[in-house]
Amino acid sequence: MPEASTRPQDAALGSGLGRVLLLVYGIFALSASARALVQISTHFGEAPLAYLLSAFAGLVYISATVGLAIGGARGRLIALVSCSIELLGVLIIGVLTVADAGDFPDDTVWSRFGSGYGYVPLVLPFIGLWWIWRHRPRA
Repeated sequence: MPEASTRPQDAALGSGLGRVLLLVYGIFALSASARALVQISTHFGEAPLAYLLSAFAGLVYISATVGLAIGGARGRLIALVSCSIELLGVLIIGVLTVADAGDFPDDTVWSRFGSGYGYVPLVLPFIGLWWIWRHRPRA
């Protein structure tokens, strides 16, 4: 029987595939936050809802990155909540932008299910939630 520390569910969230997830979440945290900062500071009046949603997405990606990086019970909870919010956000904003693009004159990270980012924002929370579930503590 393998030692408890070598079982996948006991491994750190940031190991193996978790490192790739951490990198991708970090890139999205940086890109979504930078995009929102530029949009809000240069032409906020054109599409305030879209730009505020981009800023919110940036904060979600930052918190997911932090949660995956710190690991443990607290990190797992932060990452779980962040990935869940991300999934809801990309699904809700995706539906709204497909149904009525008039409310969103400019894109957000989650517009049209993340089509501007190769649909990575749609797939990423599923992978993140699966990874967190796979590494949940065992009784």
